[in-house]
Amino acid sequence: MWWFQQGLSFLPMALVVWSAASFVFSYITAIVLHHVDPLVPYISDTGTIPPERCLFGIMLNVSTFLGMATMYVRYKQVSALSPEKPKILRLNKLGLTLGWMSCFGLCIIANFQKCILYYIHVLGACLTFGVGSIYMLVQTILSYLMQPELHSKDIFWARLAVFLWSCSSILSMFVSSALLYSGLYGQNLVQKLHWDPQERGYTPHMISTISEWSLAFSFLSFFLTYIRDFQKISLRAVVSLQGQTLHESPGSFRAEEQALLIAGSI
Repeated sequence: MWWFQQGLSFLPMALVVWSAASFVFSYITAIVLHHVDPLVPYISDTGTIPPERCLFGIMLNVSTFLGMATMYVRYKQVSALSPEKPKILRLNKLGLTLGWMSCFGLCIIANFQKCILYYIHVLGACLTFGVGSIYMLVQTILSYLMQPELHSKDIFWARLAVFLWSCSSILSMFVSSALLYSGLYGQNLVQKLHWDPQERGYTPHMISTISEWSLAFSFLSFFLTYIRDFQKISLRAVVSLQGQTLHESPGSFRAEEQALLIAGSI
């Protein structure tokens, strides 16, 4: 059995590979069509103009569902491992809520492009990266609370390192973006897709774009730490019939079942 066939480890791997491919494919398409500069454009800029906008949108929508599924499996796993620890269970529920909010933000990014509805796009980015970083913090705390009985120390330190990486990327991107769009370097820079190295504002622009790519891959790296955990878990659906046919109501089925039980007891 291959490692990605063990348990549900294919789920975080699919999320990471698919999301990375959505960034790379849209970037390559935008570069080939000369829609953006080859040297580290914003990720959102590579999904602004058709046809890469269509590719970017549909692939990130798939990433949204993969992310929600991965976070739900993580939630069920922690619940099963710590059924009698209220603190861990509360943090676990909080983590799932934050994670799904982050996924909703990713869906907004995919469907509301930067150059068309900028403020909605920024809202999606805040949900994805801002709330998503809090999700990473919650999962890191859970890893700390579950060690050494249920989690190894190596996993905790790996998640802590990735979380600090994402925080430093957020801070760098926020400061450089605030400086870039402060008005010191001109107006309407949001719509600007091509930059000359001699232009004013090129340096904070590059710091901002590099920070964004760093932030995106820090998130993907965090989900890579789920692979070993997911190798030890599997989910299955349990079918519970509420009727013997598809046209009778559940109430009538329960009445019929009760009658059979009474007849059997007599």
